[in-house]
Parts: sequence; structure tokens; C-alpha cells
Amino acid sequence: MNQLAPERASLRRLFAPRSLAVFGGKAAAECILQARKIGFGGQIWPVHPKHAELGGLKTFPRATDLPEAPDAVFLGVNRHASIDVAAELSAIGAGGAVAYASGFAEQGDDGRALQDALLKTCGTMRLLGPNCYGFINFFDRVMVWPDQFGGHHVQRGVAVITQSGNIGLNITMQRRGLPLGYLVTLGNQADITHEDAIEAVLDDPRVTAIGLHMEGIKNPLALSAAIARAHAQNIPVVALKTGRSAAAAEIALSHTGSMASGDAVVDAFFRRIGVGRVNSVSVLLETLKLLHVHGALPGRRISSLSCSGGEAALIADAATAQGLEFTPLSPSVTQALTESLDDLVHVSNPLDYHTFGWGNREKLSVTFAALMRAGADLNVLVLDYPRGDQCDEAAWEPAALALQDAAREVGARAALVASLPENLTEERARHLIADGIAPLCGILEAAEAIDTASRCAALPSETLLFQPAPLVTQAVSEARGKALLGAYGVPVPLGETADTVASAAAIAERIGFPVAVKASGAALLHKTEAGGVRLNLRSSEDVAAAAQALLPITGSVLIESMVQGAVAELIIGVARDPVLGLYMLIGSGGVLAELVADRAIVLLPASRAEIAAAVSGLRVDRLLRGFRGAPEGDVAAALDAVVRTQEFVCAHAAHVQELDINPLIVCAKGQGAVAADVLLRISPEFANG
Repeated sequence: MNQLAPERASLRRLFAPRSLAVFGGKAAAECILQARKIGFGGQIWPVHPKHAELGGLKTFPRATDLPEAPDAVFLGVNRHASIDVAAELSAIGAGGAVAYASGFAEQGDDGRALQDALLKTCGTMRLLGPNCYGFINFFDRVMVWPDQFGGHHVQRGVAVITQSGNIGLNITMQRRGLPLGYLVTLGNQADITHEDAIEAVLDDPRVTAIGLHMEGIKNPLALSAAIARAHAQNIPVVALKTGRSAAAAEIALSHTGSMASGDAVVDAFFRRIGVGRVNSVSVLLETLKLLHVHGALPGRRISSLSCSGGEAALIADAATAQGLEFTPLSPSVTQALTESLDDLVHVSNPLDYHTFGWGNREKLSVTFAALMRAGADLNVLVLDYPRGDQCDEAAWEPAALALQDAAREVGARAALVASLPENLTEERARHLIADGIAPLCGILEAAEAIDTASRCAALPSETLLFQPAPLVTQAVSEARGKALLGAYGVPVPLGETADTVASAAAIAERIGFPVAVKASGAALLHKTEAGGVRLNLRSSEDVAAAAQALLPITGSVLIESMVQGAVAELIIGVARDPVLGLYMLIGSGGVLAELVADRAIVLLPASRAEIAAAVSGLRVDRLLRGFRGAPEGDVAAALDAVVRTQEFVCAHAAHVQELDINPLIVCAKGQGAVAADVLLRISPEFANG
């Protein structure tokens, strides 16, 4: 066995203990009861200063009276007593403790001070919580858990790591067939965090996939490292991150003291490190089932089988809405399907194979195998079983068996989808998993699970840039911002500043018409809204009149050549997330950028391929590719401008707070792209350097 690092070895001791000490009254007694229920084979030692017996076991007065240092501890006492008991446990060398009490950091400064004191008294003893339900290790029949639970012993299964005890409790009660190996609740994460728990369960070769519930991201670098290790071990990770709405983010802060990051930036972070993100507990469970059976999917192409046109339409709509692709059928596959089906069946994908072969396992196997040879990343059979208390289920079984036969013959991945969750029993779901078929509940949930399972791979890119933000920043003039970007190769219009009407006209004559005249100054951030821009001026008289009107605004004006031949406009923005650091927004630009809301976000630094993928996913990409006979845009030049903008930001990451290029005017193919307007906020020492 490999030697484990001391921190991870201590978690192994906590999560797979040979002895358990419980402190407290009612919750501690329940912990004893549930440990016995799951079949825990180790020693259980209740500790209580007054009661002689707890949960049918003789008690010890205090921690120092225990026969030896316990591997795991349940602290079911109040928050102040938890600190005192933790000190005693640490002194005798206990392995780790679950702190059940609330009233710590989630309650503000006073509670945070108590949490700090609790953590300090733990010393080298690991702490799960506080404000935490504990954990269940179904593999080894271990639980430190003060409540009832669902689930059962499994040989292989997924690990679920959640901040919420009640969400964890609910997940144990699922009846969808998901083999649950570990359930770990974290509470306030004073010590053991998501990344610590990920590292711990990755030490167990019985874990097949990891599901996370998160209310905030505490340490993105550590989380990235833990996920990278999961990828190295071919263990896919999927996350339910709450806080998409402002209301949910507010709840997260009061609930566990977590800081909620901007949601779109979190999406970009998960995409970069290869964590699939879901929006509900049900989809989390469905995705974990799919990952448990098949691992991360290599792509998003599916085939669909059903004996109903209505079901075929339902899955077509759900898959299309989720961005999944139906694998095209080659002539040979079409021919094989035609030969296996009745003449009245129209061959397509999704395929409604009708009921002509219903009940004929051999005939259905031939049809299913023929479609699987189209090479989809996942082959789906829509099949709802009838009520077992009122109907004969035997008539439905040949279709499921045919799916297994075909998948085994072709070596293809397959899933059985019940449109209604209640139409696929837990027992049948377990049997399907044992036979290598992913049992999925709900067509919409299945489509999202398939999409998510295809996203559980990290993007190839450089190390993320978590550079601390500058303490003080200031805006610079547009001319200064363009000079800084221009030094990194970002194309900007030819231009100069003027502080008199005469010099403005002279500059325009020198640059050549048409020109733009803009009020120029660090204090004027949004010139258009302030009426500080005049465009397409074609004479010295027009420039003089514009300068006369704009000079009183800031005392100077910027005269620039107009960019000709625009095909499309982009916005390139850089900002800082308080947790995840610098990120770049790429989207449709111009004065309607916010209204159109056509945008993508990447974390910095991003590869050129990642930036290109972000642009190609925008609606404005249709303009860039030549919309309705219009000329194509110079996409290569636009990407160059974005990459060079990123190079500038990364080179000065300690100084840059905010950057907007709006618009980046993209001209016709071969004609370039130009940063027409720039807003830059940087540290004073860099601004004045």
C-alpha cells in the first residue's frame, strides 16, 4: 500500500475507524443506534459526565477515561462544550471528530471567533464541521451520523460530498438505484473542505465517481488540484453549486459563511477544471448513475430507441434543448435497420421501432444492435415499466434484455430511460446497473445528465491565474489605455489628443478623414452616455465644431481615424471575481451589448482554442461567418486581438482591475480587427508609470 501523507492518513482514520466515541445525549444515542443499524463492527464508547448508560452501553465520564484514543468521534454537545471536549480529545490523540453543534461562523463574528477557537483546540485532530451531520461510509459499514438514513452496503459506488446535512440525508433516501459508497457532509468547513474530502475518497479504489454539493468555493487552487487528481485516476466529478440567484447567494452567506462567486464565472471555472455542473439534486443523482456505469462520456452524440412516436418526440425535444446531437445513420446502418424492422417503420434517429417486434427479444436485439453500430456516445432506450401491483411486467422485459444483448454484442454504452421516475423501480435499476446499463429517471433529467457526463473533462490550458487584486485602482484616459494595449500588439485606431480647437482640426487633417472626436479624460468612463462622442466627421470645420462642444467636458479630446468596413462588433471585457480571480468576457459588442446579452466567459489565461470556442458559441458568430451573403469577418484577426489583450492583462495581473474594449470592430476577412474604444482601470503606480 502507498504511504499516505499525514493529513490524508488522518482522514482515512476518521472515515474508516475501528473505534467510535460519542459525546452528548439524544443525538449521541441516535448515533449509536444508527451505527449498529449499518453494522459497524468496531468499538463504540459513549461519554457522558452524568449518565451511567447511553444507547444501551456503559458510559465513560470524560474523554481521558476512554480505553484508548478513538479513531472517530461524534461531538453531540453544545458549541462551548465542543471546544472543551475537542481539547481533551486532541490531547489523547483522537483521529477526527464530527462537530454537530451550530452557532459558529454561520452566525457572524462572535460565532466565527468560537469556530476559530474550536479549530485551534483540535490541534492535529481532524475536524468535520462544525454545524455538520457527519458522514456515512457504506463500503465499510461505518457511520458517524445522528439521524435515520437510507442506503445500504455496496462493493463499488459513488461518493457524495455536500455542505448541507439535510441534502445529504435526502440523498440517502433516494430510490433510483444509485450505489452510494460515501456520503460526507461538511457544514462550515472549518478544517475539512471539499478538496480534502475529495482527496480522501480518491484514496479508495471502490469509488467510481464523485458528486459535490457546494454553496461556495473556498480555495480554487486546492480544489483544482484535487479535481486534477480525480481526472488522473479516471474518476469523473459533477457538482451542484447553489447561488445562481442573488437570493440563494444571500442564504449561502447566512447558512455556512460561504462567499458566493459570480455564477457565470463559476461555470467557466468548472468548465476549465472539468467538473460537470447540474442544477438540481435529481439531475445530480442521474448524472452520477451514468458516470458510475459508463464514466465520463467522450462526446454528446446519442441514439434513441422507443416503441412510441410520442416518446421519440419527447426525447428529441429534450436532447435538442440540451444541445445533444443525434448520430447520423450511414447507408449500411440504415439498410440493417430496414431489414430488421417492419415495412411500416420509418428509419431515423431517434427511432420509433413500433410494437411489431414487441416481446421478441431476439428480433429487438437485432434492431438495437444495428442502431448502436452508428457509433453514438450513448444509446438510449425509452421504456417505462408498468405498475407491478396491477400489471404483468413480463411483457416489458424482452426490450430491456434486448438492450443488454445489443450493448454487449456491439460493445456500446447504453442507458434505459423511464419517462416517469416511478416507472423504474429501485430493484430494476440495480439489476440494470449490474448488467452495465445506466438506469435514468425522467427524459429531461436524462438529457441533462448525458450533457453533463460529456463535460467531465478538463480543458487543456495553462495554470489558472489567481493573482491578488490591486488594493487601489484608477481609470486612465482612453488614449493611455490604447497606448498600453497597442504596445502588446492590440490594433488601435490612429489618433492623438488635443486641448484646443485649432490643434484638433490640425490633427484631423494629418490623420485623414473621416475621423471620430471623443471627450478624453480618465474621469469620463462612459462617453456615449455623456454625449461625448462625434463620429464620421469629414471636414476640418466639423472637427472644430465637435471639439468646441466637447472640450468643456474634460479639457481635452481624442481625434481618431474611423474604422471602415465593419462586419461585426465584439466586446472584450476583463474583470475580477473575488474568489476565482481574473476572467474575460467575450460577446456581441456595441451600444446594445448589455441588452443583447450574447456573451461567454473564460478564466485567464485561456488557450487560443478556448477563446475560439467561446467566440464560435456566440450568436454574433453568424455575422462573423458571413450572414446571408454578407462578407465574412476577419475571425483570425479578432482572435489575435483577444489573445494579445490577454497577454497584456496577464503580464500586469497585479495591477489590472478592469478592462473594456467595446467595440472591437471586426472588418472583412483579411482586413483586420480594431479596438475602437477602451476603458482601463489599473493601479496608480502602473497608470502613472
